[in-house]
Amino acid sequence: MASFAQLDENNKVLNIIKIDDSLDGEGNESEALGIVKCQTIFGSGATWKQTWFGENPQRFRVAEVGGYYNETHDVFTPPKPYPSWVLNTTTYQWEAPVAEPERILSEAKVWSWDESSTSWIKVDAPQPAGSGDGTWTWDTTIGAWVWTEETEETESE
Repeated sequence: MASFAQLDENNKVLNIIKIDDSLDGEGNESEALGIVKCQTIFGSGATWKQTWFGENPQRFRVAEVGGYYNETHDVFTPPKPYPSWVLNTTTYQWEAPVAEPERILSEAKVWSWDESSTSWIKVDAPQPAGSGDGTWTWDTTIGAWVWTEETEETESE
């Protein structure tokens, strides 16, 4: 099976479909034949690009709905998270215009991007919901919430 991404006029990925392999006369997969097959099935009004699932996806990564096809670099990119972020043309990941500060370990805070000020702001790290007997505590060694389950031993102390 071959996978194809349907693109809109801005190269945004609208849909990903699988079709029977489109093989050339020598038994090799052919993107061009796959595109013709997609247009035959779904109409000629859409733009299609092949995407590959597995360990070595071509076009840098697998297409994802809501992501984009970058024609200049012939790659698929994830959705752009904020208008101010720029595409790193080595990793093809979106990056903030200002580097994220070091992780906060000492307090239950995390960095969050604030688009209105185009800067990182410190916000409370939401404490996960607990289930069962136990408590969440902020571990300053790893900078994360850690669940400690109460046992009979801790209850009797």
